[in-house]
Amino acid sequence: MKKTLLYDTTLRDGMQGENIFFSPEDKLKIARRLDDVGIHYIEGGWPGANPGAQHFFELVRDIQFKNARIAAFGSTRRQGKTCEQDANLQALINSGAPVITIFGKSWDLHVESIMDNTKEENLAMIQESVAYLLARDLEVLYDAEHFYDGYKANTPYALKTLEAAVEGGTRCLVLCDTNGGSLPCEIDTITRSVVAHFKESGHQDVIFGIHTHNDCAMAVANAVTAVHAGATMVQGTINGYGERCGNADLTAIIPILALKMKRDCMTDENLKKILNLSRFVSETANVPPVNSRPFVGKSAFAHKGGVHVSAIMKNPRAYEHISPSLVGNERRVLVSEQSGKSNITYKAKELGVDLGDDERKKALIVASIKELENDGFEFDAAEGSLKLIMEKLTDQFVPNFELESFRVVVEKDKERPCYSHAMIKIRVGDTTEITSAEGDGPVSALDNSLRKALTSIYPQVNDMHLVDFKVRVIEGSDGTDAKVRVLIESRDTNNIFSTIGVSEDIIEASWQALADSFQYKLSLDNTIKGE
Repeated sequence: MKKTLLYDTTLRDGMQGENIFFSPEDKLKIARRLDDVGIHYIEGGWPGANPGAQHFFELVRDIQFKNARIAAFGSTRRQGKTCEQDANLQALINSGAPVITIFGKSWDLHVESIMDNTKEENLAMIQESVAYLLARDLEVLYDAEHFYDGYKANTPYALKTLEAAVEGGTRCLVLCDTNGGSLPCEIDTITRSVVAHFKESGHQDVIFGIHTHNDCAMAVANAVTAVHAGATMVQGTINGYGERCGNADLTAIIPILALKMKRDCMTDENLKKILNLSRFVSETANVPPVNSRPFVGKSAFAHKGGVHVSAIMKNPRAYEHISPSLVGNERRVLVSEQSGKSNITYKAKELGVDLGDDERKKALIVASIKELENDGFEFDAAEGSLKLIMEKLTDQFVPNFELESFRVVVEKDKERPCYSHAMIKIRVGDTTEITSAEGDGPVSALDNSLRKALTSIYPQVNDMHLVDFKVRVIEGSDGTDAKVRVLIESRDTNNIFSTIGVSEDIIEASWQALADSFQYKLSLDNTIKGE
């Protein structure tokens, strides 16, 4: 099994993505998680460019990582300066990082038109910078910026830039598709040619890395193609974060290398941590996870079509290219207007609703869900409400409380903030509870009032908290009379669940979703007690 090294640049290149920011403390937390899953190199930032990166290297300096080596990133020396005079190189050395990744120019367009430099001086900058850093007992990786564009424009010169780095002493050349404009066929041809060139010239010990960007939606494909063509190091970021359209996404590349290409890059145990790593980085960046992200997305193994669900119930391989558990994910079956009886059977079993062998019940549920979705409901992301509907349609629903009435008052006085107050009357068995409460808004007031009414009877509701509240206009042509869909996500100690409500009145829709969240929470507790 061939070895492939993983190089993560989330903490540097990933941070160049729009709306992506990590504090030095955030970067340290992410670095620990990257090390835990077995990443070989973690690029911490450019210490010569900003104080935040330098602070990270100070935080990480005395930490012993299990698997990873920390790398500092920077450029070759400036033109017209010696290495000793170059502040950037000194900052790299002073960072304390055991690995230095420096980049140089491979494309004569950049050398002459952008930097106003000469080709000869550019080669000297590369060779001298690599040699200077290696003389200080550091591991030095060379990133050949814009290499594929440079190779296509002027092949002999692009190769000379790599040769300069090797003359300086590095044994790792990273070929970069910096503009993200190359295609897999080009990556394959050029990478093979470069690998062959250095082998034929006697440099058998040189290894090659690949660094790709996603401007043509080819970053992952290009990285995998380069590995197939001879690269043994892959650079990328978690979730593909990065400048413009992003970098190659390691959460896709790693499973492809390990499971599809049989490369020795990560243990099976660590591969199962990829999903949690993806979500941790997403949460730290305060960027919502992409449901459709391959391997680790919530929808990566979600099945909606009735034919698909029928097939995976017999053999999951029919519509799944790998087992979800290999990457820490799980299979999900969705119920919607496109569902058939297979979806209902699978979902009912998953949610703990007993349908037995009664085909009439299944047909009733399918028909009812299609009708509800036609009215604006969506149950893909509201499994709490779906379970309650299944129970209601099969006479298995036992309400933990019933609404008698509620009243919500929203008052606005001049420059004071809005004031919301809710009064609610519910019945639990033979007991009637009437309570009132304030809130930051009408839904908050309703939540506080309902919670206050239920607490004396069901104290476990205090374990549940609303963590997300979304409102969407279903079809806006009716203006303020249009129907709205409200989705509420709740969390207790052990579960995360979502519920839904639909109405022309946003308060009514909110109440439906809110009431379902409490009903579902209490039904979970009753199930656990029953077991």
